[in-house]
Amino acid sequence: MDQKPFSQGLLSSEADSQRTLYPYVTGTSVVALKYKDGILMAADMGGSYGSTLRYKSVERMKSIGKHSLLGASGELSDFQEILSYLDELILYDNMWDDGNSLGPKEVHSYLTRVMYNRRNKFNPLWSSLVLGGVKNGEKYLGMVSMIGVHFEDNHVATGFGNHLARPILREEWHENLSFEDGVKLLEKCMRVLLYRDRSAVNKLQIAKITEEGVTVSQPYSLKTFWGFSAFSNPTVGAEGSW
Repeated sequence: MDQKPFSQGLLSSEADSQRTLYPYVTGTSVVALKYKDGILMAADMGGSYGSTLRYKSVERMKSIGKHSLLGASGELSDFQEILSYLDELILYDNMWDDGNSLGPKEVHSYLTRVMYNRRNKFNPLWSSLVLGGVKNGEKYLGMVSMIGVHFEDNHVATGFGNHLARPILREEWHENLSFEDGVKLLEKCMRVLLYRDRSAVNKLQIAKITEEGVTVSQPYSLKTFWGFSAFSNPTVGAEGSW
């Protein structure tokens, strides 16, 4: 009976239990908010390979079932893996054919369990997710991080959006926001992120979800102005800078 040497068996077991130590192709911030009729979500279409903006037509917002909209930043292949999990979940739910369907709260709860489970296996999915939706007139918006940290709020953001967009949303968001004002607010946030986030690209989509369903806009660019003095000479007055 042939047996592998101990050293070979050890090496093969190590090879079989490899983990993703850092993401390869990533997307940057997702920003979302509640408005009077539903949820609005915005994301650009850049995919960065390290610090290189390799892909410029990556869609990072997808409809999930009848009532939910998902956006993701982080590793794009892990986002695709999550979408395959959700396809199975929605298919299994539809097979019951009981007249009911999973709402955004249930989908968000499922995602928190998936992300936390993978974190506990020390093999996390390197994505931060935003899940919004409307069911039976109730709006829902939440996010979950790559280690399972999650919360629900009136506006959420991932990545640099947590630091640069949410202060703007705290100042200007209100409960009776119209669709037009909501789009303007998201565009303001995305413009700030474009100026300050090296991974951002000036090609974005805005999606909305209401009781009628999901609508995702065609890609478009924002009007920008790069003539600010702080942009032309960013280190003036900064002692010790190059």
